[in-house]
Amino acid sequence: MHARPELSFRERETAAFIAEALTASGIAYRPIAGTGILARIEGRRECADRRAVVLRADIDALPVEERTGLSYASQNPGVMHACGHDVHAAVLFGVLQRLAAAPDFAGTVFGLFQPGEECNPGGASLVLAERPFEGFDVRAVIGEHVEPQLEVGTLGFRAGKYMAASDELRLRVRGTGGHGALRSQLKDPVGAGAQLVALLLALNGPECVVSIGRIEAPGATNVVPDEVYMEGTLRTFDDEVRSALHRRIAGLAAEVDAAHGVQTSVDIDAGYPPVVNDARLADRAAALARAAGLQAEMLPLRTTAEDFGYYCRHYPSLFYRLGVGQAAGRPHTGNFAPDERAIDVGAGFMESLALQIINE
Repeated sequence: MHARPELSFRERETAAFIAEALTASGIAYRPIAGTGILARIEGRRECADRRAVVLRADIDALPVEERTGLSYASQNPGVMHACGHDVHAAVLFGVLQRLAAAPDFAGTVFGLFQPGEECNPGGASLVLAERPFEGFDVRAVIGEHVEPQLEVGTLGFRAGKYMAASDELRLRVRGTGGHGALRSQLKDPVGAGAQLVALLLALNGPECVVSIGRIEAPGATNVVPDEVYMEGTLRTFDDEVRSALHRRIAGLAAEVDAAHGVQTSVDIDAGYPPVVNDARLADRAAALARAAGLQAEMLPLRTTAEDFGYYCRHYPSLFYRLGVGQAAGRPHTGNFAPDERAIDVGAGFMESLALQIINE
């Protein structure tokens, strides 16, 4: 899987590979969300209700050129599993193999190999749009992510809000350009844009991140353009705060417009919701990890985003971190190489957690 990575919503070969492996293991499955796979295993214990646990792994890769030199390095130029999604899929497949061999549980375990985590609208939103778990009492949706800041044998947990909501900002400041030496004739979008950036950056705080990553002002040393275009990101942890900041950004743009005589269009493309872990699931998972002889660390807030947040809105959910060692390097770079010993650790823990929840 690592050697044949595919980008978001293009995971056709990946899905075929997973389907073939599931078939060989006698595990039922169906397609979902275009290029995803939803596996299903029924427990052999009698059960009066329709309880279920959903185990989720993302399967898409990134537009990164691999530089690891591994024998199984990417064969697709410019595409790499640089975020460990291949490890997530391997862990999930290992869990499903074990459960299929000994389905000593009550209810249903779903194994969701989800496409499109790395870009809007997020594969999770497409999965939920199909209502695949309708009629089931979903006790938990469980997901994990590799973490090089944790060594192999260590898991990271956080109860409550954990990862940020992500919104894309696109701002277009329109004014009247002209000769840079004749400022009385200008309604300067560059100056207005600069002031707006400063005001936006002043919004940053412990639970709010605003960054502007792109500014286009196609002028010259003595030419002020008519228009400035900017792009950035907004990260928050609370839906009410998120909505309030949307309004605040629009208000700041209006204030700048009034001061400079320009017009600013504000486009905020709402991305993934925040990841908010069920507190009870997080506590029991940490206790289970310690009982199994693993290290369990409590995690800080994380301003990166994950479309797993969509599941948190609908079901009790838990998203935790799987240690792969600092030698793995940094995710989203061409040298990222997780320690594969983490796969067995991850599979053993996820299986135990799933069985504990569904047999409760």
